[in-house]
Amino acid sequence: MEITDLSLFALPIALLVGWLLDLLMGDPVWLPHPVVGFGKMISFSEKRLNKGGARKMKGALTACFLITFIFVVTWVIRKALFLLPSPFGGETGLRLLFDVIAIFYCLAGTTLIREVKQVFKAVDRSLEEGRKQVARIVGRDTSELSAQEIRTAALETLAENLSDGVVAPLFWLAVGGVPAMMAYKMVNTLDSMIGYQTERYKDFGCWAAHIDDVANYIPARLTALLMMGSAFVTPSANHRSLFSFIRRYGRNHASPNSGYPEAALAGILDCQFGGPHYYFGEIFYKPYIGENPRPLTTADMEKAVCVNRISEILAIVIIIVVYCL
Repeated sequence: MEITDLSLFALPIALLVGWLLDLLMGDPVWLPHPVVGFGKMISFSEKRLNKGGARKMKGALTACFLITFIFVVTWVIRKALFLLPSPFGGETGLRLLFDVIAIFYCLAGTTLIREVKQVFKAVDRSLEEGRKQVARIVGRDTSELSAQEIRTAALETLAENLSDGVVAPLFWLAVGGVPAMMAYKMVNTLDSMIGYQTERYKDFGCWAAHIDDVANYIPARLTALLMMGSAFVTPSANHRSLFSFIRRYGRNHASPNSGYPEAALAGILDCQFGGPHYYFGEIFYKPYIGENPRPLTTADMEKAVCVNRISEILAIVIIIVVYCL
């Protein structure tokens, strides 16, 4: 049968183009980003509802409503675009363009890589510059961090972001299409804004944190597996007994998920992550991941970036191959 409808290839095309846009552009500061809108919605709700009694229930309703709202709005927009006339037929045209833009916005690999590179350059210039630069990508207090702690924080965030900012959105795209991918982005934004065990957020953000844990359970472990695969083609990466290392240290984290990509990167670099951190003026003790507290260098950062990029490519290829089969 002759294939004339490009809609049969809509998902692979949108995925490849969206990923390439992220690869080339990242998140330009001049371009409006839906996550900014998500943040305003969350902030608006939190300021008005996070007070008085029943905060946990109000936080649960807020999280469920916002996630459902984004899913439904995305689904309606795509449905409306599908009904509009297209010179190409099927799901191409405006709907394909919408999917490309949505995927581009949901992937956050390039921007974080650029930020991590800037952290390492800044801390090489001065400790104070490094503290200011790393504060852009972590939620902890950076005012007293040492050079080693700055580099560690940057690489921990890079590993977590590979899961939260790349693999998890791709996973939910494969599971439920663009609406599920956008809904996941709201889940992740909710967790990053209110999913903390602090006095202010521990009740209102409780559900947001748990929903994020569920949404990232499989992607976090897939990320670790992808990183294991990337270690075999990353120059000078440590890959001996990496699976056992991840099994041993993947649970050494307050989050049920973040420890797995962090353990994978710590094993690949043969270094140590974790330790005490300050969030919103309160100290939190994170278990150590790894046993080699060696000094981290720019070479380690470059190796970590290589691992991230190869893992991204593996994830994209797997989704496209599975879709085509």
